[in-house]
Amino acid sequence: MQTAKRQAARLPVELVLVWVLFAVVTAEVLATYSRIPSRDHVSGSGIEGGLSRALVFVNFPVALVALAVLGLIYTRLPGRGYRGVAILAAVLSAAVFWPGIVTQADLDARPVNAVAAIGVLLALVLTGAVASKGGVSTSSWHRADWVRVALAIVLLVAALPWLAADLGLYSNGVPLLGRLFQSGQFLPERPGLPNFAPAVHHGHHHGMDGVLLVLTALLLSRRLARRAALAAYLSLMFCYGVANFANDFWIEQVVKRGWTSWEIPNVTEPHVSVAWSLIVIASVGLWALWVRLVDWSGDEESSLRTEPDRLPARR
Repeated sequence: MQTAKRQAARLPVELVLVWVLFAVVTAEVLATYSRIPSRDHVSGSGIEGGLSRALVFVNFPVALVALAVLGLIYTRLPGRGYRGVAILAAVLSAAVFWPGIVTQADLDARPVNAVAAIGVLLALVLTGAVASKGGVSTSSWHRADWVRVALAIVLLVAALPWLAADLGLYSNGVPLLGRLFQSGQFLPERPGLPNFAPAVHHGHHHGMDGVLLVLTALLLSRRLARRAALAAYLSLMFCYGVANFANDFWIEQVVKRGWTSWEIPNVTEPHVSVAWSLIVIASVGLWALWVRLVDWSGDEESSLRTEPDRLPARR
C-alpha cells in the first residue's frame, strides 16, 4: 500500500516533457523576435520586442497547458498549502480566457498579461515541488501509444515550415521541403490581392500553437486514468489545437497557392459559429470515447483497455 501511494505521488515524466517543449519554444520566440524586424502583429523590436512576444506566448497557449498540468499534479501536492497555491495558479492562468487578454490582431504584451504569466510560473514551481518530493515516474508502453506517435509524426512533419519560422528561417531552401511546402516564396496574401508576402512569415504562428496543444493532449492523456473532467478538458484542447493547425496550414499551403479561395474558419478566439460548434461536438465525442475505453478499475497509472473486462472467478 505504501509503495502504491509513493508511486501515485511521483511526477509523471510526461509533465517534464511538456514543460521542456514549451521552454524550448519560448526561448525560440524570444530569440527570433529580438533579432528580426517586427512581424506577426508585433510592433516592438530588439530585446523588448522579444520579451513582449514571449510574454504573450506564455499567456497563449502556455496558460491553457498550465491548467491541465495543475489538474494532474493537484492530488500529488504534499500539503494543503501547496494545494491552495495550485488553486490560485489555476485562477491566474484562467485569466487567458478573458476576452481581449490575447488577440491575434495585436500581440504586443500589456501589463494584464502578467496575470496569466504568474499563474504559469506558479504551476511550474509546483511541478518542481512534486518532483523534488517524490521523484519522477514513467509509464509502460500501451498499444494506444502507437496512435499517439503516428499523430505526432504527421503533425510535426506538416509543421516543419513553422518550426523553421520560429527560428527565423525559411524551409524552402531544403530540397525536399521546398517541393512539399511553401515557405519563403512571396505570394499574394489572398488570391487576387496586390500585396505580396512570404507564404510563411518569420516568427510564431497560431498553427504551431495548435500543434503544441495537440502534442500536450497526447502526452498528458497517458496519465488521465479516472479523471473524467480533465479528460474533457484535454479533449477540447486536442480538437481546438487541430482546428487551429488546419486553419493556418490550409491558408498558407492551399489558399496562397491559388488552388481555392475558400478558407477553413479562424477559431483562435471562441465565439458562436458553425466551426466552434464542430469543435465542441468533436470534443464531446472524443471525451466519450476516452471514458468508454479507459480502465476505470485500475490505479492512476492505468491506460486504455487492452482486453475485455473479466469477472473474477468463483471459488
